[in-house]
Amino acid sequence: MNLSITTDLKDQVAVVTGASQGLGKAVAIALGANGAKVVCLARNAEKLSATVKEIEAAGGTAEAVACDVTDRAAAAAAITGAKEKHGRLDILVNNAGITRDKLMRGMSDEEWDDVIATNLTSCFVCCRTAAGIMRKSKYGRIINMASISGLIGNPGQANYSASKAGMIGMTRTMSKELVSRGVTVNAVAPGFIASEMTAELGDVVLDEVKKRIPAKRVGQPEDVAAAVLFLASKDAGYISGQTIVVDGGMIG
Repeated sequence: MNLSITTDLKDQVAVVTGASQGLGKAVAIALGANGAKVVCLARNAEKLSATVKEIEAAGGTAEAVACDVTDRAAAAAAITGAKEKHGRLDILVNNAGITRDKLMRGMSDEEWDDVIATNLTSCFVCCRTAAGIMRKSKYGRIINMASISGLIGNPGQANYSASKAGMIGMTRTMSKELVSRGVTVNAVAPGFIASEMTAELGDVVLDEVKKRIPAKRVGQPEDVAAAVLFLASKDAGYISGQTIVVDGGMIG
């Protein structure tokens, strides 16, 4: 992955949830390439190992921590563990997320609860834990991975859209509570981004999707990673409580 945007994150410690694939992996690699020590969290240890190897191959430093962020105690322990091991915590990227798409009338309680627990509650737990650390050091960057679905909604995604809308609201509130202590809290809202799942849609469907995007292309994980990298930098210290939309102008 080659991003033209760079920043100096040397000696900083970053925790990225959902770092085993997709956006989380791209973000972890970008942070590592810019000097951060990256603690990669996800449930799949094998995929996490691949992320770590890719960061190390590029000259970065990373470690894998197998963790189910829906386990509140485990998620909090992973955050505090990073601080205890490395002596600091500068960046938190809450990227872990799932979908359980179904029209609302057929959506089960379990499908609702699973998405809210993974996408929203885990974000709250990780933010709360990281904030306690960052407030004391009077510095921190928290970036929450939202979605344009949290801004405009999407049929079949009542649970997912609610989780991302909640994340955006939580981001604004946490910013007001933390920014005076040097801790910024922002969200990034991706649009249609290329992934293993979107690759299975086929060319016909992808062509129809592209017609709805003014940029006339599907976004890449690197497009999102670039936005996260900037928000994680010292240069973004006067930006807080914002949601940066990365969607090729789709909802502009």
